[in-house]
Amino acid sequence: MAAVRVPPSVSLREATQRKLKKFSELRGKPVAPGEFWDIVAITAADEKQEIAYRQQLSEKLKRNELPLGVQYHVFVDPAGAKIGNGGSTLCALQSLEKLYGDKWSSFTILLIHSGGYSQRLPNASALGKIFTALPLGNPIYQMLELKLAMYIDFPSHMNPGILVTCADDIELYSIGESEYIRFDKPGFTALAHPSSLTVGTTHGVFVLESSNCLKYRALEYRCCYRFLHKPTIGKMYQFNAVCKRGDFCQQDFGGGDTAYFHLDSEYVYTDSLFYMDYKSAKKLLAFYEQIGTLKCEIDAYGDFLQALGPEATVDYTRDTSNVTQEESALVDVRQKIFHLLQGTPLNVVVLNNSKFYHIGTTEEYLFHFTSDSSLKSELGLQSIAFSITPDIPKGSAKTSCVIQSILDSGISVAPGSVIEYSRLEPDVCIGENCIISNSYIVTKAVLPANLFLSSLSLKIKGSLKYSTMAFGMQDDLKKNVKTLLDIKLLQFFGVCFLSCLDTWNLKVTEELFSGNKACFSLWTARIFPVCSSLSESVITSLKMLNAVKNNSTFNMNNFQLLSIEEMLVYKDVEDMIAYREKIFLEISLNKKYSNLEIS
Repeated sequence: MAAVRVPPSVSLREATQRKLKKFSELRGKPVAPGEFWDIVAITAADEKQEIAYRQQLSEKLKRNELPLGVQYHVFVDPAGAKIGNGGSTLCALQSLEKLYGDKWSSFTILLIHSGGYSQRLPNASALGKIFTALPLGNPIYQMLELKLAMYIDFPSHMNPGILVTCADDIELYSIGESEYIRFDKPGFTALAHPSSLTVGTTHGVFVLESSNCLKYRALEYRCCYRFLHKPTIGKMYQFNAVCKRGDFCQQDFGGGDTAYFHLDSEYVYTDSLFYMDYKSAKKLLAFYEQIGTLKCEIDAYGDFLQALGPEATVDYTRDTSNVTQEESALVDVRQKIFHLLQGTPLNVVVLNNSKFYHIGTTEEYLFHFTSDSSLKSELGLQSIAFSITPDIPKGSAKTSCVIQSILDSGISVAPGSVIEYSRLEPDVCIGENCIISNSYIVTKAVLPANLFLSSLSLKIKGSLKYSTMAFGMQDDLKKNVKTLLDIKLLQFFGVCFLSCLDTWNLKVTEELFSGNKACFSLWTARIFPVCSSLSESVITSLKMLNAVKNNSTFNMNNFQLLSIEEMLVYKDVEDMIAYREKIFLEISLNKKYSNLEIS
């Protein structure tokens, strides 16, 4: 009798739940040699971020939220020019060499890139993308724990080397019960996921050797001829990266952030994480030590992987179309990396039943936590995760999501909103598609739809203060203008920023902005009041927002004002962690009493 074939979505969910369970059993316990990573390293953009990451890792270890007997490190980028995640990788290699000498030649190492200030998801700006909370687990999982869980099978099937990944994506996959992903070939090895051609334009795309499989297989090992970084659809066709669905006509492929596409349609294989063996890592380290200080941004995917494979050419080194800031040294450094790595194999692990999710923007964050039934099913995400809440009505298509928060019985939360690490007293009404983070609201308040609200603890001249950033979900914090005359091109909650400044009685001067005066943006605008209490901070920022919405006046001249950029400089990580811990303890106590009453 033929075996019953499990649908791909079911096998993906089951495989994911198995990994979560396996990791959960390791939390707070010493791991056996070879059972887990020897080293887990996180990159940080500067010393402030490094301190914040170290503090949070220390707290996690104290609370038994991570496996023990593992070396956890934070490696900070050198001060000066931005060096990108490729530069961060090179710095991390140097740090490993300094700490361990030749000993790391026998280690399995996970390197997670988490530098940067998350301007597209600012509730992760203060404490880091890798510490973004998820509506999952008890204690609550953050992205770090999820990464460790999803990669739980890797170390025991890996030769010494480094697995490189980013902090804001999730890779889910399912393979046969007796199969494992092996990272045991020389050179580089990357995971590949089937994706639409449109998704391929924003990712790396592999040009692979033809498959010798006549039927669908969840796991394949293929050689890669060439790696294309964010190619146009035309280039995908030009270099034969486009595959036909017809080969596996009885198989549906997953979706995730890769848009769902039908059978017999065309698709490409896109990237996520990659591994390099110790020999390749040492080659890159020698190169870094030879050139000394990096003065340009290097992309670990675009600049390392494009040099690999037998059909790689030097042409990409002169293409700066995907570069955020073009420096004069960039082409020269790229060409040196190309000649260094040329001829190094790029092996690809094709995962046909896999999904790649990105949670790096407010839009993605809200969608995946409130509306995406697939991710919710696969990971077991909860609408209410480790929280005290009233009965919140569930919408048919999307729900609200509450993570480690305390909501009073008089609270109203519309579908599509996420509340994390917050305490809301009675008579608070929250509109649709809001993010409320690290906040405390004690008075009656109506929060409009599409609001982003996130509070930070600050240490200013030795005193504990608070400030709350508030803006519209569609506001572009990264958009900048070159002159003060162009301030009118910026928008705050959908309103011309110049009009908002009139509403707040603030004058347009260079002093209104922090940092580099060569450009001006909402990120550097000094418009957020500093207050002596968390609750006062939230209410004051809501008043400035309501003045804009109601076209009334709210004089902000009497406040000390900070930009988001400055708030991150003054952030008091210890107090923010303490506030979250206080909420955690109150919820734990409440659940303990509830369990006693039931028993």
